[in-house]
Amino acid sequence: MQTPRNQKILLLALETGFAFKVNSALLSTINKELLMKIKSYPKLILSIILIEIIGSLGAIATTPAIPGWYASLIKPFFTPPSWVFGPVWTSLFFLMGFALYLVWQEGLEKRPVRLAVYTFSIQMILNVLWSFLFFGMQNPLFGLIEIIILWFVIIITIFKFFKVSRPAAYMMIPYICWVTIATALNLAVWLLN
Repeated sequence: MQTPRNQKILLLALETGFAFKVNSALLSTINKELLMKIKSYPKLILSIILIEIIGSLGAIATTPAIPGWYASLIKPFFTPPSWVFGPVWTSLFFLMGFALYLVWQEGLEKRPVRLAVYTFSIQMILNVLWSFLFFGMQNPLFGLIEIIILWFVIIITIFKFFKVSRPAAYMMIPYICWVTIATALNLAVWLLN
């Protein structure tokens, strides 16, 4: 029989193992050839840290709403466990930061690069804004409208990245998949509540 303490230890082990597996899988997708193309490791690190910080701003609105408002909502059967969100978003922001760097290193003086970075910036703003609409304002309808716009801007970003760096575009695919799931969750929460 599992005691609450043992359940917490097991959950922590599962979370840590999941995060390790996700990050190991991400690192294995970044092949040696791609690493050889990196022109500036400080800029790569800056890009990743910047996106991790910007992405984490959504937690300002999300974290306080989880135990009360969000916990009280009727959620669909396909809602992932709460512990999944942290490792997934951290991994996605890592990939997004790496992708941004791959585009940025091609030179901001080039128009396709500037357009790709501009579109990426818009989707990052929308990404953070969603947390404030859905969790902060506790408004699934506003969140749904906004996440649909975000989804389309991510698609545009992927196409813009593809014109500059195919690996950068490919690194955005897990993100659009996760936002697709988040859109379905948002819709379901709106319909069920």
